[in-house]
Amino acid sequence: MYKNISISIVCLALAMLSQKTLAQKGKDTILLLNGGVVIGTVIDTLNGVTTIKNPKDSTKNSIIENDRIFSITNGDGESIMYVYDTLIGNEFTIDEMRYFILGEQDAERGFKAKGAFWGNMLLGAAGGITGSFLCPIPPFAFTALSGLPKVKVKSSSVSNIEYIKHDTYIMGYERVARKKRKLSSLIGGGIGIAAGLGGSFILKANNSEIEFK
Repeated sequence: MYKNISISIVCLALAMLSQKTLAQKGKDTILLLNGGVVIGTVIDTLNGVTTIKNPKDSTKNSIIENDRIFSITNGDGESIMYVYDTLIGNEFTIDEMRYFILGEQDAERGFKAKGAFWGNMLLGAAGGITGSFLCPIPPFAFTALSGLPKVKVKSSSVSNIEYIKHDTYIMGYERVARKKRKLSSLIGGGIGIAAGLGGSFILKANNSEIEFK
């Protein structure tokens, strides 16, 4: 009996694996200019947009503008959608754009803006503890300026050290890193202000209680 159960389990596992493999067939990988990747089944690329079958609802389709796409890859290979044309703002060649995207992807995976987060959280907390309505100004100013300092590309976050030799890779990396730095700074500042205002409220409540006694 146990032998039959084991065989059934193995057969079920193989069937599920087979279904998963079949599901992957016909899928296309869409590489976006911002480094994002979309997996789906492309229906067509007409009229300036790429239409993708919605995997969750076959009655609906998703649409992506072609000028946001670098390439579409499937079993037949990679089809480049990006067009090098300075007249429409595409100033990078195809190879340069590919390195730019690789820089974006590495920064998205590996860049950590911890300094911006903790620095602005402390600044926000210091402002919030005063209880002044002007306390959000320093953190928001810090956030606005957080994108200015030079971004240091850490080798540990680079998927291939040879990429650093390409200027457009650095540019793509910096674009995403500055964006992440600003977002982390904004979140840290907001947390700091909330914590500071909470501390200010507690201190005022304690002082009022002492005066009342």
